[in-house]
Amino acid sequence: MKTIALPALLIFLAAPGFAQDAERPKAKPPQPDMETRLANFLKKFPDSDLNKDGELTREEVRQFNEKRRKAGPGEGKAEPRKRERPQPTVADVKYGEHEKQAFDLWPVPDANEPTPLAIYIHGGGFRGGDKRTFSPGALALFHENGIAFCSMNYRLSDVGPYPIMMEDAARGLQTIRHRAKEWNIDPEKIACYGGSAGAGISLWLAFHDDLADPDSDDPIAKQSSRIVAAATSNGQSTYDMRTFREWFEVPGLKPHEALIPFYGVKEDADWETDRVKKLMTEASSISHLSNDDTAPVYMAYSRPNTPVDAGTNPSVWVHHVKLGLNLQEAMEKLGLECIVRAPDVKPDDDPYGSVERFIAAKLKGE
Repeated sequence: MKTIALPALLIFLAAPGFAQDAERPKAKPPQPDMETRLANFLKKFPDSDLNKDGELTREEVRQFNEKRRKAGPGEGKAEPRKRERPQPTVADVKYGEHEKQAFDLWPVPDANEPTPLAIYIHGGGFRGGDKRTFSPGALALFHENGIAFCSMNYRLSDVGPYPIMMEDAARGLQTIRHRAKEWNIDPEKIACYGGSAGAGISLWLAFHDDLADPDSDDPIAKQSSRIVAAATSNGQSTYDMRTFREWFEVPGLKPHEALIPFYGVKEDADWETDRVKKLMTEASSISHLSNDDTAPVYMAYSRPNTPVDAGTNPSVWVHHVKLGLNLQEAMEKLGLECIVRAPDVKPDDDPYGSVERFIAAKLKGE
């Protein structure tokens, strides 16, 4: 074996090709996708979800970080929850056996007569979220207007598929009506609002046939499940993949991952079964819209009305303003009020400005 002299070896190592290989930086490990990064940020800073819909957007992160910068060094960083949510007057009222079948209630203090009630239903893709994510400012607004406040949990898709989420909310509502006198609530003046999944449930309650069973031996089941108004943040008027594809004109649109456990889909072929097709129709609030509906609707969206294609992030199109605009079109044909707003969708007549103020106005009969 021939030995290379030290000077020659140094020249060889300094050769351009070898030096470039030796100095070439190692490949960086793959970075989490944007949806994962947003989910991680939301876990660290729960108050960054500014509209409380259970889904975080880049615009919400920008606004949250800007607010933290303005707060000054050390402020708003160690503890993101600067405003504590008041403890409920009546906590964890059970309306079923599962731990998630519960709600918190804040009746109006010292009210002289039965008051209206606003029910907040949390978002989270039917996979997460909690009744504690309501805005403290919303509770204050409702009480200032003589309106009681409720925040409701429901079973999630890890327990089972649709319809348990919607039926849970209906049962919780019926429980409140059954005990309305106990909490000084007017059972005829109840409205619901929420973001994302909570929005979908609110709309479902607004349009679905009344679940009341007057012949039942259960006094709670005898109560109505209908509401007088619904308001949504980044809400869905459909959960039907056939409708999504039609509205966005993208035949190959892939289902959002949250819809897989929501319908109990085990494999791709399941989407073509009669079972899943029937569930998709029944789960979509727009499917239940009819001439006998009277509940007005307010829908707010945080993203503009941008085009959707097969590569669009599912978290974008599942919270798209088109889902509100198409429901608005259908409701207006029936003579029903539906206000939709987004960064580039400005309604001609919006005296409310927020989902909470809309709910308050409708419960007061304004």
